[in-house]
Amino acid sequence: MWLIVGLGNPGERYARTRHNIGFDAVDELARRHKLEFRGKRANAVLADGTIGGQRVVLVKPQTFMNLSGQSVSALRSWYKIDSARELLVIYDDMDLPFGKIRLRERGSAGTHNGMRSIAGQLGSNEFPRLRVGIDQAPGKMNAADYVLARFSREQEAEMSFLLDTICDATALVLREGVAAAMNRYNAEGK
Repeated sequence: MWLIVGLGNPGERYARTRHNIGFDAVDELARRHKLEFRGKRANAVLADGTIGGQRVVLVKPQTFMNLSGQSVSALRSWYKIDSARELLVIYDDMDLPFGKIRLRERGSAGTHNGMRSIAGQLGSNEFPRLRVGIDQAPGKMNAADYVLARFSREQEAEMSFLLDTICDATALVLREGVAAAMNRYNAEGK
């Protein structure tokens, strides 16, 4: 069984912002695989079902980004998963160009507060993650303002393709493992 966690902030104010690309991704996974966010546990909304032949629980923590680890840690314990092999976190990354994705089996949280929270609560950076490029803040724009802003019109036009790529990469992780998905999607530069 896998926990697929999309990071974001709850509420309409944050919908379709750069920081909520993780929520957008798990929403698209749910739509594509006909799963519904009906469950609630550990201050998160959940959708469960099957993707790529694997039982999954899609997770949208409702703690706000900086406390995401509270939900993820509680759900790891509840479902008794091995976070190094059965957890995938999808989140925004300013260090990647818009539209690029990068899969990793483990790594540091970098400057991402949601990932810092998860690593801190799990006591480890040893869990798979899918980073979604959102570009750097332009000029002297504050990073927090940038990630909490909506995508540009040009970026919005590319969102359908980007979400398809994220969903395809996630399904490959579930079918063949993180290494296979890394080889395909990191090498292609998608």
